[in-house]
Amino acid sequence: MEFHQELDARGLRCPLPILRCKKALSDVAAGEILKVTATDPGSVKDFQAFCKQTGHEMLAMAENADAPEKEFIFHIKKRLA
Repeated sequence: MEFHQELDARGLRCPLPILRCKKALSDVAAGEILKVTATDPGSVKDFQAFCKQTGHEMLAMAENADAPEKEFIFHIKKRLA
């Protein structure tokens, strides 16, 4: 999937992945896509709740079990307004 900016949140624990995501989304234009890679297992529920509360759209969510530590990959589209 195409994206406009990428955030590496691997190795960070709650709430840092969400806080870094919020900051990264402030740097992209409305409608653009942010790719986030995280290793915190709680990030799955955290990012789903974050998108629901803020109005950003979770376009895709995937797991990379082949990495040394399981990675969770999110594609988040910034809300339009």
